[in-house]
Amino acid sequence: MSDSESMAAAAQPPAEAVASPLARIYGQPLTQLPLDLYIPPDAMAVMLDAFEGPLDLLLYLIRRANVNVLDIPMAPLTEQYLVYVDAMRSQNLELAADYLVMAAMLIEIKSRMLLPRPKVVEGDDAEDPRAELVRRLIEYEQMKLAAQELNELPQAERDFDWVEVWVEKTLLRRLPEVSAHDLQKAWRGILQQARLHTHHLVQREELSVREHMTLILRHLRDAGGFVEFVDLFDATRGAPVLVVHFLALLELAREHLLEMTQVEVFEPIYLRLCDDRREF
Repeated sequence: MSDSESMAAAAQPPAEAVASPLARIYGQPLTQLPLDLYIPPDAMAVMLDAFEGPLDLLLYLIRRANVNVLDIPMAPLTEQYLVYVDAMRSQNLELAADYLVMAAMLIEIKSRMLLPRPKVVEGDDAEDPRAELVRRLIEYEQMKLAAQELNELPQAERDFDWVEVWVEKTLLRRLPEVSAHDLQKAWRGILQQARLHTHHLVQREELSVREHMTLILRHLRDAGGFVEFVDLFDATRGAPVLVVHFLALLELAREHLLEMTQVEVFEPIYLRLCDDRREF
């Protein structure tokens, strides 16, 4: 190869440098854009600020200007707001409908503030045309801050994921703890059930008043004198026997077979056989 041919070959750029691909589709290089490719005019439009409504836009403009929400300068605020609305209306007219309503409200407030105000009577406060707007902005800001605080809380599947751990039940068995109060409650339940199922057996016992009269007479005869009233009764015999024994005692007194004496009031009562019955 001659020197001239070598210089020409060296001056010619490599094939990869001449046809560097614009992109790769499925691994294949794309060196030229398709001639029938249509790119919409607004495809490259970028919205740097996104607002959730007209109140959000107003609050953004107020905070950016670092002014007090209770003393809003309506003229510059309205001008800045209209600039944003015009840009938004050129992109999406339907989206700008709510913003146009707020723009009309701002213009109305601005016009009312330019009008001369009537004289105010002492003791009455003049109504500020901005009062309703200020109230709505304060309420919106409070709700927005509350929503941001809620959004900062940890959320499942955003800040953390749920972890499921398989635990074999047969390996880990937790027995319940029993307290003194639980035992007391269980014991009361047992007593209540026992009272509901208690059976009373009523037996019929034949008692003779005459027989008890004989027993009393023999007791008095064996004593040979006075016997205290309480000594005639045996408390272990039960109420039915005591009742019949007392009736027998009254019957003997009615028939004048025994005497009852008492030294003083509330003193012990004594009994003895009558004189004509001591040999009984």
